[in-house]
Parts: sequence; structure tokens; C-alpha cells
Amino acid sequence: MFRRVLSVIPPGVYFRMLFVGYFEGIDSQRGIAWRCGDSLSLRQFLGYTLKEATPDHSSLTRVRDRLSLEVHEQVFACVLAVAEKHRLLVGRTALVDSTTLEANAAMKSIVRKDTGEDWQAYLKRLMQEAGVIGEDDEPTEEELRRFDKNRKDKKASNKEWGSRTDPDSRITKMKDGRTHLAYKAEHVVDADSDLLLAATVYQADQADTETLLESLLIAQVFLIISQQEPKRIEDAVADKGYHSNQVLADCAACHVRTYLPEPKRKKHRWTDKPAAWQVNYRNNRRRVEGERGRQLSRQRSEMIERSFAHVCETGGARRTWLRGLEKINKRYQIQTAARNLGVMMRRLFGIGKPRVLQGGPAADLAACFSCWTAFVASCSPSLLLKRREHHRSSFAKTPHIVLSI
Repeated sequence: MFRRVLSVIPPGVYFRMLFVGYFEGIDSQRGIAWRCGDSLSLRQFLGYTLKEATPDHSSLTRVRDRLSLEVHEQVFACVLAVAEKHRLLVGRTALVDSTTLEANAAMKSIVRKDTGEDWQAYLKRLMQEAGVIGEDDEPTEEELRRFDKNRKDKKASNKEWGSRTDPDSRITKMKDGRTHLAYKAEHVVDADSDLLLAATVYQADQADTETLLESLLIAQVFLIISQQEPKRIEDAVADKGYHSNQVLADCAACHVRTYLPEPKRKKHRWTDKPAAWQVNYRNNRRRVEGERGRQLSRQRSEMIERSFAHVCETGGARRTWLRGLEKINKRYQIQTAARNLGVMMRRLFGIGKPRVLQGGPAADLAACFSCWTAFVASCSPSLLLKRREHHRSSFAKTPHIVLSI
């Protein structure tokens, strides 16, 4: 019996392969492993010769499980340190927003937390309690769907239901309106450099008001690690979903000026609340309605959505293929670090991704093809036939050269 010997992958190769996944827009580890094994340039980038086998997807899984989340965060901080070295990182004004990530679990896998019933067993019990079927009857899938469609007050609450395959995922409504098991990713972007200061994945049922201060603290820690003379985050800009009196008070205690628009609410009653809450509320409203507040709000909408488009859409992180909050955070840290690398390359060289270079050679090839087409159209058929016979005779006289690849 032959036993397969598994080679050890250096952590640098693991992180480079994840960078390739972002720049190539590949979301799964199988796709990343196949792409790195197929491309000669990526083999050279990873340090593998043509005769050596590149790591497969299972090797990436083993390395990810061995490395802690702190190691992945150190890689993110290392990229920020490179930006600081090139004097691109500022970090005084933080733009904050969140988006949803589709989990690697289906709604069919949810079970009740109290009884452990899946959805079909739960509907069968409801049908028996309503007297639609007997205790010994077994309803068909069509009967279950019909009963589920006609019943009222049907809800899938996270307090009552959970995923059996991915317990950390939560039932939430996606950006496109679908109800799915998902996570919440929150970005903190530097308003001056467009760099991500922090990107953390939370459970989808955590409100924005619960995670704002934690994300700002994580961003401040990354600034302390990456900057020689750390700057303090002075301004925090977010949308109206982050507005609450407690958030305003916590940010004021951390000496952070907030620019949080107010949602439509009833008139405030300040008699049963601390006196500082009203002061923070008035100051936040004054800043939001000012010229700088309107400018920062427009800037937040542009930069935050751009970071979501780079990481989640073209970067391939909208649908996660991992399960568990820690594993998803590991992958997302490297995904956002690769995005910061792209921002730095665009600022320093004018090119954010290697695929941008395809435009130049493709345009030159198209120009050459058009010139060749015009040349062929101007030639007569007899002249083309003579030239073809001349090339054949010349090729027959020339010794063949075999290239070994």
C-alpha cells in the first residue's frame, strides 16, 4: 500500500495564493489552487518550477487551520506598514459601513433550537396540531409547501432557528432582498488614502450600533501597530443605521467626533437620560448639517461602496465557502489586505491589478490584426498564392527547431 506524503507549505506561499484569489477574482480554494497550478507566471511568483506540484486546496485548508487569526491580522498590519512607509496612510477620519456575506449554508439546513426539528418535521407537527392530517399520516412535499404557503404569521427568527451546518451564520435579508444565512462584514476606510483600516466579520444579527465602537477600536490598534508615530482617529462617519444616543456617548468618551445622520424618530425626551447625552446629540446634529459633514457623507458613500465592490464583487468575497466565524475572518483579513495592496499599486504605479496590463497588449494585437486584414484585402489572389508557395519552400529548406516546454 502506497501512502501519499504531504509536503509542508510555507506560510508565505499560502498568503500569496490568497492574494492571487483576490486579484484574479476567484472565490473558492479549489479555483485558486487550479489557477496557480495552471499559470506559469503564478508558479514563478509562488517559487515553484514546472516539475514541482503546486499546493492543492486541502493544503490551503491545513495551513489556515494551523495559523491563528492573530497571524492573519499581522499580515494585514504589515500591508498597512508598507503604506505608511510610502507615506500613504493618514488615519484621522474613518468611514464606516457594513454589508452582508452569503454563508456556506442553505435555509433548508435550519433546525429549531428547542426541539431540533428541521423545517419539514416542524410543518408536519403544525399540520397534525391543526387537524389537517392524522398522527400516522405522512404528508408529501407538495402538501407541506401548500400548507406553509397558506399559513399566517410565519417567521424564521434567529432566537428559534439555527443552522445545523454553520452554527455561526444568522438568518438575514441580503442586499438583493433574498432571505439567507449570512454574516456581516464591516469596513473602516481611511478618508484620505482610501485604505482599509479594519475589516471585521460579525454575526449578521448584530446591529450596527453594537459593532461601530469595536470596529473603530480595531482600526486604532492597526494604526498603532503599523505607524511609527500613531495618529488617533478623530472623526467617524457612518450612515443613519449607526445613530443612537449610547453610540454618541461612547464615541465622545473616546474623543471621537461623530458624523451620524439621524433617522426619522419621535421627539426626544431628555428628562430621564444623562445630561451629556443631549449635548452629544446636539453636537452631532450640528456637525452633520455643516458643510464638512455633507462633504464627508458624500465621500463615505463613494469610498465605502468602492471597497465593497473591490473586495466582495470583483474580489470574490460576497459568497464565502468557509464555515465558522473565525475561519471567515481569517480569509477576509487577507482579502482586504490584498485590496490595500491594490490601492497602493494604483497610487504608486497607476495600476491596481495585474489584469489592467491586458489592455495594452490586447489593443496592440487588435491594431496589428486590422493592419493585416487591410494588407490581405489589397493583395490579389495570385500574389497571395505565390507568397504562400514561397514560404512553404523556405520552411522546407530551414532545419526544424523543437522547443521543449
